[in-house]
Amino acid sequence: MSEGFTTRLLHLETGTEEVVRDLTRECAAFLREVARGRDGLLNVFTPHATTGLAILETGAGSDEDLLAALRDLLPPDDRWQHRHGSPGHGRDHVLPALVPPHATVPVVGGEMALGTWQSVCVIDTNRDNPRRQVRLSFLG
Repeated sequence: MSEGFTTRLLHLETGTEEVVRDLTRECAAFLREVARGRDGLLNVFTPHATTGLAILETGAGSDEDLLAALRDLLPPDDRWQHRHGSPGHGRDHVLPALVPPHATVPVVGGEMALGTWQSVCVIDTNRDNPRRQVRLSFLG
């Protein structure tokens, strides 16, 4: 790997309920260590078939609104062809088509160039798997 590319794997516990988990602090800590004031790109990727990443406001209800919207779009019932796991688990495998498993954030001066209310979040609706990984990669 070149000096301009650094990557790290985060190990997360997301629990057994649907969750929007804010990763902004972990991303900022990673950049403080590896970007050292440089400009570049932060790529965030989750290598799971049932999670996604989103940039959104948290703490003001938007995270719960997102989970409610996903329940409306992808009801956790028995309509899904993919049927292993808990009832409705098939919808978890459709989630990454709507909430992709990756996000890219510009980095300016070693810090994410997010808007005032934006946070980097992992979205996990899969109640069957409480352990997740997220790969952070900096190119700069």
